[in-house]
Amino acid sequence: MDMLQTGVRDSGLGTRSQHDVRTRQRVIVERVWPEIDGGRFPIKRTVGETITVGADIFADGHDLLAGVVKFRALGSGGRVLSDPAGWNESPLVARDNDRWEGTFTVTDLGDYEYTIEAWVDRFGSWLKGLVAKVDAAQDVASELLEGAELIQAAAVRPKEEVRLKEKVRLKADTTETGAPHDTVVSGFSRTEDNLRLLEIADLLRSNAPQVARVWAAKDPSLRALMDARPDRSTSTAYERTLICRVDSVRARFGAWYEMFPRSVTPDPSRSGTFREAESRLADIAAMGFDIVYLPPVHPIGVTHRKGRNNALTAAPGDPGSPWAIGSVAGGHTEIEPGLGTIDDFDRFVRLANRLGMEVALDIAFQASPDHPWVREHPGWFRHRPDGSITYAENPPKKYQDIHPIDFESAEWESLWNALRDVFLFWIDHGVRTFRVDNPHTKSFRFWEWVIAEIRRDYPDAIFLAEAFTRPKVMRYLAKCGFNQSYTYFTWRNSAQELREYMTELTTTELQEYMRPNFFANTPDILHEYLQTGGRSAFEVRLILAATLAANYGIYSGFELCENVPVRKGSEEYIDSEKYQIKPRAWNQADSLRELIARVNAIRRDSPALQQNASLSFYRTDNPQLLWFGKWHPAGRVLIAVNTDPRWTQQGWVQVPIWEMGIEPRERYVVEDLLDGARYSWRGEWNFVKLDPAERVAHILVVRE
Repeated sequence: MDMLQTGVRDSGLGTRSQHDVRTRQRVIVERVWPEIDGGRFPIKRTVGETITVGADIFADGHDLLAGVVKFRALGSGGRVLSDPAGWNESPLVARDNDRWEGTFTVTDLGDYEYTIEAWVDRFGSWLKGLVAKVDAAQDVASELLEGAELIQAAAVRPKEEVRLKEKVRLKADTTETGAPHDTVVSGFSRTEDNLRLLEIADLLRSNAPQVARVWAAKDPSLRALMDARPDRSTSTAYERTLICRVDSVRARFGAWYEMFPRSVTPDPSRSGTFREAESRLADIAAMGFDIVYLPPVHPIGVTHRKGRNNALTAAPGDPGSPWAIGSVAGGHTEIEPGLGTIDDFDRFVRLANRLGMEVALDIAFQASPDHPWVREHPGWFRHRPDGSITYAENPPKKYQDIHPIDFESAEWESLWNALRDVFLFWIDHGVRTFRVDNPHTKSFRFWEWVIAEIRRDYPDAIFLAEAFTRPKVMRYLAKCGFNQSYTYFTWRNSAQELREYMTELTTTELQEYMRPNFFANTPDILHEYLQTGGRSAFEVRLILAATLAANYGIYSGFELCENVPVRKGSEEYIDSEKYQIKPRAWNQADSLRELIARVNAIRRDSPALQQNASLSFYRTDNPQLLWFGKWHPAGRVLIAVNTDPRWTQQGWVQVPIWEMGIEPRERYVVEDLLDGARYSWRGEWNFVKLDPAERVAHILVVRE
């Protein structure tokens, strides 16, 4: 029976020649990582980060193998930036148990694609066998002739079959030739090297003493030349090409500050303007924030306007909720008249930029009953049987001042385009960062489409998903395009809860596509921990948010330790800024401004705190202490936090001296970056005492 013909038609393997090649592919490539949902979604990185790609790679028999990670930049529009037929390649290195890994660094915004290709290392396998027989004092005349054929074939191999690189590294697998693993051969002259290979092939066939021919075969420079010209005619390429989405560094690292411009006013009976809100920018910059985040700045509806503390009826002069978008003054591409004009907004953005900050804008795709869309496009909204438009509900909460948008509308195409154009409008006015309100209540397919549309021309755009919902829904939003995600951090307050949650975020597949943003509070969320823990609770949550996560944020009023709920058992603020103008006295003596500025300065000076991948938790004998660290080639930071804001906690913490090159009984000095205090420590276990009345945390670096 002709085994090559059997099943070809049914298998869909293509032509006879294609099937013939596949039947000769001895190498198996499987369990490639990172790969999200079989390649359905991209992984995420930021410019300058390195990606490690691994796979299980093996073959029948005992031949040596070799392979590469293949990668290339596609740019923001999915086009190949370099030669469409060309790939960059990085060698695979053998690890344990048939696991191989290779790395590459992403340097451009947009998308990269990557895959793996592996093959039988015929020359390496031959050389290994030759050395074994020579060491056993066997005659190797026949083996030398085989080697000559391999070398000559490499010298005359057609150009398109040769992946000759400017630099070629020897494989990491050990052979008995004694060749150093990191030998690098650069500056190849193809003609000269091919002639050299032909000369060596002739030598191996010659009548020269066998020992001389063996030495020529074992020459490390020959191995390098052959590694540059592997026989990949029957190599195995992984069945899928995978995508890495590369964002700006700001997607990975940043400190956010949320403010309501309308509250920056000397007169609580009227809205503050953007011109007045400019007075807050210098103070926010001085605290070290990277992003000033604004709630919706659009016209606010009048119909069913909410009053103070979410009252169903507004009193005269109540400004309403900024999330009830739309009035006779316009909709999502207009400015609330009380704030000023679009020119005032542009000026606000420019001043923030000059102070080193970006402006993020809240995008809430919903409409007040007064929104122009309600009149002009009623088909974009859901209707009750009586013909009225449905208002938003999150039982038991009701939002009569808001109409949700119907993403399943028969007019969905015009709707989606209009929503996309909202983003484009604000991008034209200097905004590249968007906090998206309740994205889990809108179409997943829409988000995947619109984010891809925006990224095509603006690959530096950042989308933060404000979705406090079920875990799998939050994960899917991250998969389908959101650069950052709100998290459960607000509700994780004990040391054990934080360890478990951060371990999930940084050691599972979530680390490949979901970037957490730890907001310590929001206009919607005042956790009981802050309500009852006093000033020290705010200090604890600030330091935890800023050191556990590379992205974190606070809502204005946090620095003043505002902690009064609207009622016992509620997480809503009393006199919520969502429903009223709320001027504040920012220069209070007990403000946390100095601590916030110090923490943000530490973050900016410590590359270890600008990422999450290296987070490690270490042992302590006190369950109230959270003891962890982050590492970077530029330095290591160790953090101890008392998660009990009321009482002094003390205990012994295990210092990872085995990672730091410190001997078991060696003395060294650690410095607290918060206040410059220095402590003399010795060996692995050291004592920590944290009294909330004095300090709630240490942020430590080893100085000696």
